[in-house]
Amino acid sequence: MGSIERIQNVAKRVAKWHDAGHQIVVVPSAMSGETNRLLGMAKEIMAQPDGRELDMLASTGEQVSVALLAIALQALGKQAVSYAGWQVPIKTDSAFTKARIRSIDDAKVRKDLNAGKIVIITGFQGVDADGNITTLGRGGSDTSAVAVAAAIKAAECLIYTDVDGVYTTDPRVVSEARRLKTVTFEEMLEMASLGSKVLQIRSVEFAGNYKMPTRVLSSLTDPLTPLAEEAASGTLISFEEDKNMEQATITGIAFSRDEAKITVLGVPDRPGIAYQILGPVADANIEVDMIIQNQSVEGKTDFTFTVPRGEYAKAVEVLNNSVKAHIGAAAINGDTKVSKVSVVGVGMRSHVGIASQMFRTLSEEGVNIQMISTSEIKISVLIDEKYMELAVRALHKAFDLDSAK
Repeated sequence: MGSIERIQNVAKRVAKWHDAGHQIVVVPSAMSGETNRLLGMAKEIMAQPDGRELDMLASTGEQVSVALLAIALQALGKQAVSYAGWQVPIKTDSAFTKARIRSIDDAKVRKDLNAGKIVIITGFQGVDADGNITTLGRGGSDTSAVAVAAAIKAAECLIYTDVDGVYTTDPRVVSEARRLKTVTFEEMLEMASLGSKVLQIRSVEFAGNYKMPTRVLSSLTDPLTPLAEEAASGTLISFEEDKNMEQATITGIAFSRDEAKITVLGVPDRPGIAYQILGPVADANIEVDMIIQNQSVEGKTDFTFTVPRGEYAKAVEVLNNSVKAHIGAAAINGDTKVSKVSVVGVGMRSHVGIASQMFRTLSEEGVNIQMISTSEIKISVLIDEKYMELAVRALHKAFDLDSAK
């Protein structure tokens, strides 16, 4: 949606699907750079603008997009109607700038679809119980699209983005990265949470909760690409593990540059101490990821955890103001020059030796592991950020992800 020409191309693509007999609901994002421009103006006026007013401001970007797309479709002879989130309505809670969807009334949408119209709904936004416009946070248009698809019980949700699918890792880091034809919901959820920017994690959560088949495709292809070819392209997020799962131990390598590590030193080793440290951090709405507590020595231990790099200063402030003196900690140290690298794959359930292969590979490259966390289908390590790309390339090769499957 970056220009009038791009909007017209979107209209041609949508019209193609409609001509094939499909009922279509479109959930576009704002034009490229528009949300940043709007929020930038607000912050020129005030360093910390009120959340309600930020949502009122930011929501206008999507309203421009839906109206222009409706006009572009009408110019192609299609009946198209656009709605803001509050008109549907898409009802949310009142957490301004990061609201969560509570319900979607699909009556108006279904009526328009049954009348042969193409419905266009603003992404990224909704309305709370008091009638305030709310926004869903960065990447919220993906979340809106999957939520709307679930509400109308769509056959499939197509997410068009600037990449042509989900890759084994970021092709900008590893040129040999391959596009995956399918990926399981669990794998996509892990990859989204671990740093893959293809889909926002909340959109993947919605897809999983409502079993909504979701396909990631490129918006940069010819909009008149034959329908059968386009429908089979990209990456399908499925809800059944591939029959060849046991042949593929690892699906992809995810990474996040946006990490910071905090260590609370000299913590009394007693029941409840983890809550006393992390409770105030959670109350400040700061997300904690990896956690390690060292072995107790003479009744004292060190407690280390990671937070998003952008929340590091706020987290340290909370710890210094509300935690350090209260629990009698000796000091608080931090490091903002760390990154997280993860191997992900449902095949890990039926294969042993994944962790040892990962650790051996990093050791051979001279990469020191600072922290480790695991789940049933992923292993994550925290390392010095200067080794991140080296680690990703080495692991991608070690797990044979650059070979055509």
